[in-house]
Amino acid sequence: ALQNVSFDLPAGETLAIVGPNGAGKSTLIKVALGLVKPEKGHAAIFGVDAGKNPKRIGYVPQKLHIDETLPMTVKRFMNLPGGHSADTVATALAHAGVPELGKQQIMDLSGGQFQRVLLARALLGKPDLLLLDEATQGLDHRGSADFYRQIASVRKNLGCAIMMISHELHVVMSQTDRVICLNGHICCQGEPETVSDSPEYHALFGLDQESEASLYLHRGHHRHTDVKQVSHV
Repeated sequence: ALQNVSFDLPAGETLAIVGPNGAGKSTLIKVALGLVKPEKGHAAIFGVDAGKNPKRIGYVPQKLHIDETLPMTVKRFMNLPGGHSADTVATALAHAGVPELGKQQIMDLSGGQFQRVLLARALLGKPDLLLLDEATQGLDHRGSADFYRQIASVRKNLGCAIMMISHELHVVMSQTDRVICLNGHICCQGEPETVSDSPEYHALFGLDQESEASLYLHRGHHRHTDVKQVSHV
């Protein structure tokens, strides 16, 4: 699924990984979480093999199915399987921008509220690395924009590195420092405006110069990346 993918993600930086379906984005997340071991190269988180220190990683999935017949408040959901103090839960909800949701039933939440709760759950351990796997899938444009503004607030308050997986650059680019365009390998990378205007990005997504992505102009220079090993995060 991935070949010759190598990059570093320093503390305090937000990196977006964009690419079409089948580009290897989910595999990259699994490598970072230590669920998949690279056949070649090396994946390290904080200088330790990926998967060896999960408590320092927060993860927000695309979606999470919960039985609709199961009564559960947000506070109870946040505390599964237990061990978190009420103050820790309240702080995480506040960082996610939903301090008022603690007493609500999970099944009464809107899609946007539920994604904020998943974000809060990922923040319980004050992670050094936050991974977002298509975290706004199913949300409308306004909901997605609000979510990513909250992510910017999380980075400001916690100082963590953030890796966002998406198939739509225009959705994440306003809150991103750097973009890697992925299609089994790194097609191009750089600042959001640079990538959105690059020929490789346009060719990969079937865009022309009149497309929405062309609204994001830049004065930099595109650089195609030829790299040799699997990620150092």
